[in-house]
Amino acid sequence: MVFVAGQVAVNPQTNELELGDIKAETRRTLDNLQTILLAAGSSLREVVRIGVYLADLADFDAMNEVFRKYFPEDPPARTTIGANLPKIKIEIDCIARVGRGMNR
Repeated sequence: MVFVAGQVAVNPQTNELELGDIKAETRRTLDNLQTILLAAGSSLREVVRIGVYLADLADFDAMNEVFRKYFPEDPPARTTIGANLPKIKIEIDCIARVGRGMNR
């Protein structure tokens, strides 16, 4: 298993926040998550649990629209919570299996 905590919309090239609308921040955060999982021998397909923290729960529908593109079928168990997130709109953590041959 791989445990990934506290991912936000940071540009990996500059190590700076990429602040934008919720869709842009969600895309960047999920792209970063995918990169980390691949480096650990896993992938988004192997995620079994994901936590999404939103600065504004009114952003849920827009975040979920992007989320469904990254998890189009059989999405992992997810908890979405409102949180006090200074500057950023979203933070994501997850637990994923390691091993590409596994099926969910």
